[in-house]
Amino acid sequence: MASSPIIDELTSAAKTLIHQHPSDDAPVDPISTPNPNPTDYIPLNSSSIDETLKSQIPSDITPSPVDSIPSSDDVEAVGEKRKRAADEKTNPKSSDPNLTPSPWFKTSLCSYFRRQGSCSHGNACRYAHGEEELRQKPDNTWDPTSERGKKAKMSENVGKSGEEEEEDGDVLFTEEMMDENDGEGCGDGVVHDLSLSKCLVHLPIKWQSDDLKKFVREQGVEFKFAKKRRGMVVGFLTFENAEQLQRGLEVLDGKAVNNKNLKIADVLPRTIDKNNGTKNPAKIKSAREAVTPLADLSYADQLEQKKASIMQMLKKLTRNARKACPNGKSLPEWVLQSREIGGLSCKLEGIIESPVTNGYRNKCEFSTGYSVEGKLTVGFMLGNFSAGVTAVEEAVDCPNISKIACRYASIFQSFLEKSRLPVWNRFKSCGFWRQLTVREGRKPGVFSNDEDANTRIAEVMLMVQVCTTGTDEAEVATEFEEMAKAFAEGARASSPPLPLTVLVVQDHVGISNVAPPDCPLRLLPIPMSDNGTNQGQSTNVLTEARIHDHINNLRFSISPTAFFQVNTSAAEKLYSLAGDWADLGPDTLLFDVCCGTGTIGLTLAHRVGMVIGIEMNASAVSDAERNAKINGISNCKFICSKAEDVMSSLLTEYLDESEMEEAKPESNAKDGVDKQISSTEEMSNSEHVLPPNIHEEVQNIEQKDSSSEPERSTKPRFKNVVAIVDPPRPGLHPDVIKALRTHPRLKTLVYISCNPETLVANAIELCTPSFEKVNQENKGHQRRRGMGTAALARHRAKKMPASEPFRPVKAMAVDLFPHTDHCEMVMLLQR
Repeated sequence: MASSPIIDELTSAAKTLIHQHPSDDAPVDPISTPNPNPTDYIPLNSSSIDETLKSQIPSDITPSPVDSIPSSDDVEAVGEKRKRAADEKTNPKSSDPNLTPSPWFKTSLCSYFRRQGSCSHGNACRYAHGEEELRQKPDNTWDPTSERGKKAKMSENVGKSGEEEEEDGDVLFTEEMMDENDGEGCGDGVVHDLSLSKCLVHLPIKWQSDDLKKFVREQGVEFKFAKKRRGMVVGFLTFENAEQLQRGLEVLDGKAVNNKNLKIADVLPRTIDKNNGTKNPAKIKSAREAVTPLADLSYADQLEQKKASIMQMLKKLTRNARKACPNGKSLPEWVLQSREIGGLSCKLEGIIESPVTNGYRNKCEFSTGYSVEGKLTVGFMLGNFSAGVTAVEEAVDCPNISKIACRYASIFQSFLEKSRLPVWNRFKSCGFWRQLTVREGRKPGVFSNDEDANTRIAEVMLMVQVCTTGTDEAEVATEFEEMAKAFAEGARASSPPLPLTVLVVQDHVGISNVAPPDCPLRLLPIPMSDNGTNQGQSTNVLTEARIHDHINNLRFSISPTAFFQVNTSAAEKLYSLAGDWADLGPDTLLFDVCCGTGTIGLTLAHRVGMVIGIEMNASAVSDAERNAKINGISNCKFICSKAEDVMSSLLTEYLDESEMEEAKPESNAKDGVDKQISSTEEMSNSEHVLPPNIHEEVQNIEQKDSSSEPERSTKPRFKNVVAIVDPPRPGLHPDVIKALRTHPRLKTLVYISCNPETLVANAIELCTPSFEKVNQENKGHQRRRGMGTAALARHRAKKMPASEPFRPVKAMAVDLFPHTDHCEMVMLLQR
């Protein structure tokens, strides 16, 4: 039967091929490539096949007789013939012994056989049915799902280069972790022989010592000592002898635990033996590398790197906004316009340099602990505790720390070497001396890198964090007296003498050094100098524990735990930028959310009609009230509460009712103020008093409720409402975002963020269109397991009530943290 080549091709394409099943990771067979989806073919009868083939014949080809078009029987014969030919080429057991099998034959495990234990193709299957049939691939590798493939991968990890081994094979910790005293106390125990100690990496983070011991015993491994703390991914094993050690390495190395393979790492000892090459000290991460990773780059290169990082965040916002938009709705205009500016959600205006790049931090927190060599040290940790890093190194080479702060850390370190009380043991969560915080207040004026820190620092506050649990009060009092004497003498002995204004002790019993704002404080008197004068305050009244700093010619009072920007010179530029972008005027009501000590609102108070500051830290609110009084500013009001609790009621209370037809009905403002007072009383300690204007507000609202409607309109109202938010690193609370988004009179929002990652997440909720039907399932704001901040924001955006979204207008990076990879970001949002 005559047929053209084109008809032959059409015939083979129309035939339903019987194909074999490849495994998930098998390469494509160059000889036989079966159809991956047989259900795509529709069975045709003979006539339909003939008609289809006739319609596909090109006009320039005229087959001789009509019967040259093959019938369905012919199609089946051709298909079977080609299938048999392919099988003979790929199957070495084919009837023709001269055919060469495919080089990929039996190099991958059969997925059906692996899952079900059988395969319909039997011995004819071109995939291996078990490890015995498996062959090596042409590139000399094994199927990664096979046992030999897994062992080969493990061998690659073990055979890393020397530099990679030093990065991945050692855990930087001090011998306090291997103390045999496994009880509740913090006594000095016997330290293990570290040559018989190993570290297990990739353990479940929820495991504790008992879980590790149980697991090791189940593997049949004998050991002497096991230590694991909840919250860490590493644990420690010590063996009786070398035989136990060798046995443990053979059994545990590469053992799968919760979808992760264990890795055995060497424990880094305190004393480094340079002769036997145990560890090269030059490879150890220094405090300079841990705290200021960009210090070795020029400042211009640092700015370019940070600018590029901010641009990636703006692109991330655009991508996530596309995903968050409801189906059936057009994308926002700013998302469509992002294509014209390289995918950015808005234009990045540039990056503002820091006027001072060296010694700029006005607050430094020094940890206590032991160095890699085992020396008691006051400085910075070299890594995260969750990764097994507890070593501490002095901050002498960190360019962002002032010489005054470094000097006080050195004085404290010398005192601890003689102290009778122990330093904090992070592994056992016990000890006494925990942390030293140095806060500096600078003089008014403009400073540069050329000036010495001593010339611009006027006041210094020292706050020592301790844990007095289980200690004797008399011994503690003696230690505090000796500590105050050491600080005073060290400050006077320095050249030039160091300023010392306040010395405070913070008593904290938590596991982490991050203490709550209401943690008990104790003001210590500073001993008098030789000439009979005090270097600082000697009163023990808590409200007097404060220093002062200056921003834009305003004087700010700072309490021990209040938030204040760490780079004062750069903060001036940051606040000026926020005010310029906010479109302020005499008829503007400015909300300063997360106001801290009131720096933003007070610096911009002369440009607006009224400032409402919201802050949950009671001592910071007290500072803000004091700062307004010090600087003679009367149009600022500060409320101590969580912003999510009062934001909605405050927006309703202070806006012009005549222009609020789309707004929600006015809520009971008195209830909102009562809630503020309750929150203030809960968060304030006995030394703090409520802001005096809170009680006046209650009286005004009671009078307003009983007055007539004309009298109610006499309360000051504002035509323009602007909010400036400066939240902590976790970002704004979802309830705050909801209040800002759903109030129609709020048209301008300036977002200042020290963590651009959370700014992106908050902007997703603020700037994406509302869903027509609000998703009410899974109420609450708890993060779903494994969900990132952006994905969580997209999920919460589905619950946002119908409201007009903001749009990102422009952004600016401000370098408040030179020599680090952190950068402040300012974004203008409007609607």
